[in-house]
Amino acid sequence: MPAAIEIDNVSKHFRLYHEKYTSLKERVIHFNRIPYEEFWALKNISFDVNWGETVGLVGHNGSGKSTLLKCIAAILQPTSGEIRVRGRVAAMLELGAGFHPELSGRENIYLNAALLGVAKKDVDLRFDDIVSFSELGPFIDNQVRYYSSGMYTRLGFAVAVNVDPDVLLVDEVLAVGDENFQRKCFDKVEEFQREGRTIVFVSHSPDVVRRVCDRAYVLDHGVIVGEGTAPEAISILREFQAKGSGLASMIATMQDDAGSNESDALPTLQTGSPAEERVMVGQISVAFPATPAAGHLSPGDPLTIRVSYNATKPISGVLVGIQIFDQKGDIVFGTDSDFMGLEPLDVGTEGELEFSFPTVPVTDGLFSVAIGFTSAKDQHIYDWQNQDLAFKVISNGKSGGYLKLDPRLIQNGEAVPFKD
Repeated sequence: MPAAIEIDNVSKHFRLYHEKYTSLKERVIHFNRIPYEEFWALKNISFDVNWGETVGLVGHNGSGKSTLLKCIAAILQPTSGEIRVRGRVAAMLELGAGFHPELSGRENIYLNAALLGVAKKDVDLRFDDIVSFSELGPFIDNQVRYYSSGMYTRLGFAVAVNVDPDVLLVDEVLAVGDENFQRKCFDKVEEFQREGRTIVFVSHSPDVVRRVCDRAYVLDHGVIVGEGTAPEAISILREFQAKGSGLASMIATMQDDAGSNESDALPTLQTGSPAEERVMVGQISVAFPATPAAGHLSPGDPLTIRVSYNATKPISGVLVGIQIFDQKGDIVFGTDSDFMGLEPLDVGTEGELEFSFPTVPVTDGLFSVAIGFTSAKDQHIYDWQNQDLAFKVISNGKSGGYLKLDPRLIQNGEAVPFKD
């Protein structure tokens, strides 16, 4: 059986004009000689979306996600390649798409449905359902020019999901709606999934992609750079973002801007320590005791962080500290052996230490580690080094948020049973 959507070697380019000539004289003088440069928004994109699948498109702003979605919806035509879509398509691409600001909400329902290929008699049958879903009954005869962005979203999504589409294309417009309406939209998406409809979903929210999508493609500057299950694609996206996000430079900036709140700031290495007394950080490595071959953690798994060291001579009274940073460079955890209530260390000329974490209760993300040695006597910093992108956590669950928690639901004193 052919796929619902087939994308075969699709590319799309635009011309970027740096000068605009508005007068007739300028246009005649510069006819066919207006300077521009070619911008390739998509480059050789190929993949299929099977019937009943929900596929996500993720990437940074300008990566080509929305352009690809518009090509699938036939709003834009590819420069090269071919896209085949089977069945009725409903697209929710951007605020106000398919609406006329001078027409009322009622009139725009018919206009928008007509653009989706739905006959007026069919809209008559579904009109009450559309208005009910949008919750805009009191405003349905007002001009949409007076609608808020949230009201635009409500009306557009209500039309899109009530025209009985086989393929639903959704750009990141649901973020505009309020929390209750977002929940209502997600319930409708899940209903479509149970009915076996095909959905292509664009979003910047990892929680939304993980909750909604079966699998996802990662775009970077118009090229597919990764694909996999939703958690795998999110991990790939974060790795690409981190490579260009300057995480190391952010940490360095934090060192420079330490200020007066020294307990929260990343310590700055003090120079000029005596050559005959110094402990230096060697190799920082991580291990995953529960899944040693996986190369990543699952939420709640144990973690071991090891650091080798060497010293100019045996030294007593040494403290070792550790800090863990998220992808934005914010500290998510920090401690040292003194805060842990441990005795200062006696170190030889070389050795190894490890921090053993029984559980890492975060849902997913990329994390960096910094480890350092200081003197217990005068807090003198011997050495402090960081390991960028030391480990990652990938969640295969549907829960959102940052923390991995395991609540239990109790009803009238009895635990609600799990699904079979």
